[in-house]
Amino acid sequence: MAALAPRETAPPRASALREHLDPTPGSIGVKEENLAGVRDPGFLALGLGGTNMMAMLWSIAMGKRAVGVELRGDPALGIHWNIREDLWHHLGLIDTLMEQRYGVDRLPRRGDGKVFRLAETFYSAQTKGGAYYSDEVISGFLESFGEHGHAAGRIYHTEFIDDRWKDGAPCRSVTIVEPPKPPEQPHTETIGRPIAEVLDGPSTFQIGASEALVLLRRYLEYMEEMDLEAGVEPRVRLFLTHRVVAGEPGEASYIKWFRREDGFIGLPDGRKQVRIEQVRELDHRGKFRRVRTPGTQVIDLGTPELFMIAQGFSSDDADRLGFRQDDVKVDHHDGHGPVVAQADYLAGLMEINVGGRLRRRIASEFDRDGNEYWVRQIAVGHEEDAEVGWILVQVPDFKTFDPVLAGLVPEGTSRKSKEYLGAHQQLLREFYLEQVAMITEIPLAELEEVEIPYGPKLFSLVERIGPDPRVAGNGVVAGDTYGNGHFMTSGGAMTGMVGHAHRVLRYWQGREKGMSTEDAILRLAAEIKEDTLGWLQVSAQEFSQAVPINFGQERISAIERSTGRSSAQRANAIDATRRHRHSLVPLNPSDWRRLVVHPGKLYTNDLPPLSDVHPALRDTPAAPADPAAAEPERVLVGEQV
Repeated sequence: MAALAPRETAPPRASALREHLDPTPGSIGVKEENLAGVRDPGFLALGLGGTNMMAMLWSIAMGKRAVGVELRGDPALGIHWNIREDLWHHLGLIDTLMEQRYGVDRLPRRGDGKVFRLAETFYSAQTKGGAYYSDEVISGFLESFGEHGHAAGRIYHTEFIDDRWKDGAPCRSVTIVEPPKPPEQPHTETIGRPIAEVLDGPSTFQIGASEALVLLRRYLEYMEEMDLEAGVEPRVRLFLTHRVVAGEPGEASYIKWFRREDGFIGLPDGRKQVRIEQVRELDHRGKFRRVRTPGTQVIDLGTPELFMIAQGFSSDDADRLGFRQDDVKVDHHDGHGPVVAQADYLAGLMEINVGGRLRRRIASEFDRDGNEYWVRQIAVGHEEDAEVGWILVQVPDFKTFDPVLAGLVPEGTSRKSKEYLGAHQQLLREFYLEQVAMITEIPLAELEEVEIPYGPKLFSLVERIGPDPRVAGNGVVAGDTYGNGHFMTSGGAMTGMVGHAHRVLRYWQGREKGMSTEDAILRLAAEIKEDTLGWLQVSAQEFSQAVPINFGQERISAIERSTGRSSAQRANAIDATRRHRHSLVPLNPSDWRRLVVHPGKLYTNDLPPLSDVHPALRDTPAAPADPAAAEPERVLVGEQV
């Protein structure tokens, strides 16, 4: 057998092969980014939710360059917010400050050629509310059809149903309050008031959370685009699929804190230099995974004067800077002592014509031993939009949704099996629809046929707060990242957008008056903490007290008079069953981004009128033992609309 002839050339090395196959800088596949205006901004927003975008707008209005970094692209938060009037006034002041500083010619324009003013795009007495997307208003799409609209809807019906038992028998009290009417124009009289006062006031507007965020995002995007096209230093730069460099173990990875390409670089004076990377998000085997986009490079943002992390209740960036939250405990005065402020809810979006309505219900539920628990529900719609019916129902602490206990699957069935999970989902859906029928007065048989684009999903709310918002010489945390209270009042949105963001304006005002950066950031951190503590104080009653806070203090007093009960009365609280419920199927925050549609009908009729009869008495053929307990109470506070 002849010997093989030697190769004339050696095989290419792996590195040479990669160089041959992979794109090189400047070739196809590598994006050249325009990085004008990104270094050393006045304000850096890590996370582009409502808190940070409002803070960016205040910063730009004060003449500062702002850079925003967001991981998830366009806003996609599906819930609906109840908005206090204060946000509209803040938008109006931002419009005024922008025009005073830059002049009309340097303000963004809407698609119809009009100056893009935030307040009038959100709401105006001269335009119409309805089923409008923010992009439809901003782009001029509505104008092309001869319509003149705004993005937010008014609340025209504010209702409170008290279905708690009284003297051992079911009792219903219905209170209809006069809805608040906004003034003709935004004003500045209430700007800067304590957040507790803001949250104690009634909700005036309703808007999809994503639509409110799109409104702010488009303004920033349009401003960035017009500056880049004009060739001037951009007032704002946005990076919408980016994150602070996560860092990978380097050669000295045995040193715990050493990371190659770490995004937060500590400076001798305690400030942080920040570097970011573009990422691609993948849904990999049911979990979200993120990797750096191939062919992209790290972007050095330099050292901002002030950066703020507001990325929701769980933030990797805040964690990396050593920030931690602690559970908040409240004493319900029920003999159990201080317990964690926690409640579980089922949330769903049903295509029910709730309309411009805010309806709240509180009711009694009883465990097998006869102990009473109070549960709350809320129905939120949108003016002239039949597809918006966000309904949230509280789960009583004693309810487990255990398929074995319910007799739907045999004992020993694996909790990971399809049979177990399917039975669990069935129990959730049945309970949810039963409760929706209570608050909407729509028969259960009809609800079974209504389309549900989202849910019902079980999730848990736990109040938490951190010790100090300051996490670096030039950085703070804010919004839900710092602390979170009860969500049913949209208190988080209001605390962040109206409270924490406005504190950034005060930061720049202090700097203008000669305050040092150290003193200004100390004051900013203290005020962020003050706002969050105010939110926790106001929202604590939502865990155990009767009357919802966003009805306003005057309306709460009227409800107390009509029901004959103090809003400070409290119900039982336990958490052993809740822990069992959580152990069955773990709650997954990413579910908010996964749509599971139950096909069905669009319920376009108006909601049925509220019955004066307690649900527990409607199917009872005989009269209750105490006839007085069955007499309905219906109270109108102000004018009924």
